[in-house]
Amino acid sequence: MIQLVNICKNFGKQELFDNLNFKLNSGNRVGLVGRNGSGKSTLFKIIMGEETPDSGDIIIPKNYKIGTLKQHLEFSESTLREEAALALTDEMKYDVYRVEKILFGLGFTQEDLDKDPLSFSGGYQIRINLAKLLVTEPNLLLLDEPTNYLDIVSLRWLKNFLRAFEGEGILITHNRDFMDGVCTHTIGIVRKQLNIIPGDTHKFYERLSADDELYKKQKIAQDKKVKELEEFIAKNKARASTAALAQSKVKQLEKMDLMDDLFFDSTLEFNFNFKETPAKIMLDVNNLSFGYTPQNILFKDISFNIKKGECLGIIGKNGKGKSTLLNVLARELKPLNGEINSHPSVEFAHFGQTNIARLHPTATVTDEIHSANTKLSTQVIRSICGAMMFSGDSADKKVSLLSGGEKSRVMLGQILAREVNLLFLDEPTNHLDMDSIEALTKAIQNFDGAVVIVTHSEELLRRVCDRLIVFAKDGAEYFDGGYDLFLEKIGWEEQEEQEEQIKSAPKTNNKENKKLKAGLIRERNKAISPLKKRVEKLESCIMETEESLELNHRELIEVSNSAESTRLMELSKIVSAQEREVEESFEILESVQTELDDITQEYERKLAELD
Repeated sequence: MIQLVNICKNFGKQELFDNLNFKLNSGNRVGLVGRNGSGKSTLFKIIMGEETPDSGDIIIPKNYKIGTLKQHLEFSESTLREEAALALTDEMKYDVYRVEKILFGLGFTQEDLDKDPLSFSGGYQIRINLAKLLVTEPNLLLLDEPTNYLDIVSLRWLKNFLRAFEGEGILITHNRDFMDGVCTHTIGIVRKQLNIIPGDTHKFYERLSADDELYKKQKIAQDKKVKELEEFIAKNKARASTAALAQSKVKQLEKMDLMDDLFFDSTLEFNFNFKETPAKIMLDVNNLSFGYTPQNILFKDISFNIKKGECLGIIGKNGKGKSTLLNVLARELKPLNGEINSHPSVEFAHFGQTNIARLHPTATVTDEIHSANTKLSTQVIRSICGAMMFSGDSADKKVSLLSGGEKSRVMLGQILAREVNLLFLDEPTNHLDMDSIEALTKAIQNFDGAVVIVTHSEELLRRVCDRLIVFAKDGAEYFDGGYDLFLEKIGWEEQEEQEEQIKSAPKTNNKENKKLKAGLIRERNKAISPLKKRVEKLESCIMETEESLELNHRELIEVSNSAESTRLMELSKIVSAQEREVEESFEILESVQTELDDITQEYERKLAELD
């Protein structure tokens, strides 16, 4: 339904797109992939009209609505109903029933409507932004990292909702499992161009790899042909008998469209540095309990052990205590009760959500990685920097100049610098792109030690976790099995309820309904337009008359205190006439306003029946 034709975009000397072309067809839900900095968010801004391409055209059909889901959770109103109603246009500002219907479809209740938007969890706050977006009835959803800050339950809900959405969608996310579960097609920004295939990201990268392999073979063949032509020309151009033939070879060479060498983005590739240990059980936890106060217990009597080569996943909704449990295991917090035992040879490293703040802003990348193990040589430190995609001068960048993703890679580099056999990882995939997440997943799989990980990524849970600690409504429980077995045996308590919500969620892109609505709106506007104008004119006349009446009243009071009887009689007649005029105008206004309200309500009822 939208089309990009020969789009070019540069930022200074950096070229993002070179004659980029793309067509989005009806019903397509497309996952947009590419390395950090490849231009994914810029492409969204170009489609939204927030950025202007240096050249090329953007073709968008008339009356085609594009909506974007805001990541930032900023609310200005005191109730959910008022906050969601901000999305209504002036023409629809009194149609609050539309807002309420969408909110109910997204899982909110009647009692929720009067609650403060800030009182809801992060997942439900995302739903508030989604409701505000759906009120506008978009044909196309542009979703830039909608999974940020969502817990695993909210992610599953949003995945199901987007599957049921009847319009088009373009999605940017580093959560590969989420993207593959939602999208019908995958497009990737590769070497300043867009490549699109039907299917998931795995098919996309398989196709990309096959295309690169074919290109390299074609280039080898072309290079061989060029070398043969150049050698023939060099040998024969000086001979009179073969000069003409050599000249024809020159022309043949000039006509060839020479293939460039493929260039590849740097990729995160590493393995954690395992420290040998005779211990079979790396961590033994018995009856562990913690709460910031005795009245606020986050988890109670948790017991488990983790062996060398095993991975334990900690999962659950936000705010339940997952990161707190990891901090207790890493001995950054003291438990209320229970024991944490480990072999003397166990060395652990902790990648925590708040650890980024511990990086020194004025230190360089090499300084920070060296600080993790001062025994390492400069050559080894540089090697670790290279593995974390900080090669050359970028290894000397100061921390204050790094992005969130780059800081995360510095923290991973610090862990690589150390010899460890137990890893505590809290949301390690945050800020990493899809390729880097894949490299991290393989590094965890290849690690000979033990791993305890907090993550909302279902793909990562499936690939690395042997057992789980599950935070649910009633605290936390140990589950002896992987994630798929957990879903099969127990599952998320909210799942059935959410599936019902998705079934009843508003369908905003029914084409026939939209045509009927458009026709009713045209009829309504035609019927109420003259009445609105008459109401405005009557209100304006009443205001002018009342202003004049007020002035005449003041003068009447002044004249009544003097001896000007003629002027007094004249003013009395004027005031009386104006008072009658105002009264009559109000009666007419009331009648016209009633007629206007009746027509408006009738059309609202008809429109509501179509929803």
